[in-house]
Amino acid sequence: MCGIVGYIGTQTASEILMAGLEKLEYRGYDSAGLATVFDHQIYSIRAKGKLYNLRNKLAQIDMPAPIGIGHTRWATHGKPEEHNAHPHFDSQQRVAVVQNGIIENYRELKDALKAKGHTFTSETDTEVIPHLIEEVLADPRAQRPFTPSPLFDAVHQVVNRLKGAFAIAVISADHPNEIVIARQGAAPLCIGFGQGEFFCASDTPALVSHTQAVLHLESHEIARLTHLGVEIYSFAGERLNKIPRILEVSASLVDKHTFKHFMLKEIHEQPGVVRDCLQAYLRSDWELEPALAKTDALHPAPISSGQSPIQLGLDAALYDNLAQVQIFACGTSWHASLIGKYLLEQLADLPTVVQYASEARYAPAPWRPNTLTIGVTQSGETADTLAALTMELQRSQREAAQSPVRLLGITNRSESSLGQLVPNLIDTRAGLEVGVAATKTFVTQLIAFYLLALDLAWKRRTLPQDRIQEIINGLRQLPGKIELILNTQGEKIEEFAREFNETQDFIFLGRGINFPIALEGALKLKEISYIHAEGYPAGEMKHGPIALLDEKVPVVAIATPGSVYEKVLSNAQEAKARDARLIGITPKEFSAETDIFDDLLPVPLVEELLSPILNVIPLQLLSYYIAAHRGLDVDQPRNLAKSVTVE
Repeated sequence: MCGIVGYIGTQTASEILMAGLEKLEYRGYDSAGLATVFDHQIYSIRAKGKLYNLRNKLAQIDMPAPIGIGHTRWATHGKPEEHNAHPHFDSQQRVAVVQNGIIENYRELKDALKAKGHTFTSETDTEVIPHLIEEVLADPRAQRPFTPSPLFDAVHQVVNRLKGAFAIAVISADHPNEIVIARQGAAPLCIGFGQGEFFCASDTPALVSHTQAVLHLESHEIARLTHLGVEIYSFAGERLNKIPRILEVSASLVDKHTFKHFMLKEIHEQPGVVRDCLQAYLRSDWELEPALAKTDALHPAPISSGQSPIQLGLDAALYDNLAQVQIFACGTSWHASLIGKYLLEQLADLPTVVQYASEARYAPAPWRPNTLTIGVTQSGETADTLAALTMELQRSQREAAQSPVRLLGITNRSESSLGQLVPNLIDTRAGLEVGVAATKTFVTQLIAFYLLALDLAWKRRTLPQDRIQEIINGLRQLPGKIELILNTQGEKIEEFAREFNETQDFIFLGRGINFPIALEGALKLKEISYIHAEGYPAGEMKHGPIALLDEKVPVVAIATPGSVYEKVLSNAQEAKARDARLIGITPKEFSAETDIFDDLLPVPLVEELLSPILNVIPLQLLSYYIAAHRGLDVDQPRNLAKSVTVE
């Protein structure tokens, strides 16, 4: 989950590296460092903590070199101290390495190096890499002719000895005109092509200020960046011909504009991204066929076999003879998937199982034919989700070689590893999300599930056409209703949030399709405010969690008119009877019926099926403002990173 940057060109590398690291700080901010090569020497600075500490150090020294690498760290091996910060070096300070990922066999490599007299100054797994490179460079017998360079050859040999998922960038004082980079497994790494200069980074935000031409390294690929160009090889030594793609991301998207935090900006971007997602996938020319319109309640509209109103661009074979669906996800994406399960079962009549990817990869469910497997990850780089999908792909190929591979990805980054792995993809089109706590990407994942479920319902003929039209009409109205919440409730929630500066515990309750929103509300509060918060099905309160309640524990109840409305109110009454402060997420039109609540965070009235997208908005705002009033770093909460690329 760390961030890597590299630069070779004609400009001062240190400033370009710092600017790139600032765009990647969401990937980790425990420590950071730079290394450059100038006059056949490596110059390096490292600092504990966030990037401003490194920038303060950089201001005190001169690093004019036109080549260098940088790193911002999310600690895995070793505490977040300066001696564990990257870059790491060989014994002679002639080789510098930055790494994202985990070297699983570093202990045995380290023991072997120690036996040869190497000494180590950190607790990291990364430090074995420069020492291994040093070994190859120092041994003439290890050199192989006809390789691009000795440094490339040494790195190439070393990466073939490493186990695990990693991305690395390497520079050397003795080879001052090249950067060697390599990737194995789910540790992203991309190359940016400029005019007479080249870049590398863990993610495209670090590149968009300099170039729109980007090439993503795939697993088991190694590249050499020089002033003249880029050479790419496989780990097996085969020269590869790859073509960069042009990014559609604007550099302005990595700017907070007038907002104090990226998270608040991204909450306010939700009406726009929902509109964009719907516009991309709903057929603008589709209308209900008059002959199929419902005449009255006793004569529902028949089911049409015409063209679907949804245009997801998926292979037709993906839907053929489907029997069930399984979904792999983690964190917020898992919550979105729980709502996806509800939609797929209730609209498309498909049995659906949602599994934590980290658990599924080690305890997979029995393989069944005609199963659609969906991986959901906002970044497209989540290691556990990619591993679970890879396992399922291999099982499908082994068990049913002649059957279609039924793998689908839902992500905000179509160019990601997920996009390379699965044959079918729904791009949620949320735009770059910098805040570590997911907001707009969660909402667009929900939109993707609504559209997928409706498309399946159409093709499987499980819903009448007029009902599909009704749901689509409701979806089209959601952006305006989200705007209404933001415009009318934002300031009220900001003030309301001040009342919880000393609160230590929160409970969130929901039922049916809104139970996952209770989970998501609790997660958001935990992530950025460090308040202990739990989400429960409202009906489960009396089976244990009710013991937690007293006047110091606020309870947020999501009470949407519909199938479980009265049940939720009854469950909320149980909390009220235990002196808990009761906060209601409910339509304003029903405030008279919900006078049990001490406080109301009203939302516009929609049908229960569509309510999760509106109900989550005040919960995002509440979490944000509680954390902001506490003076916490909302965009970069402690111990977290945006993209979890390690197991």
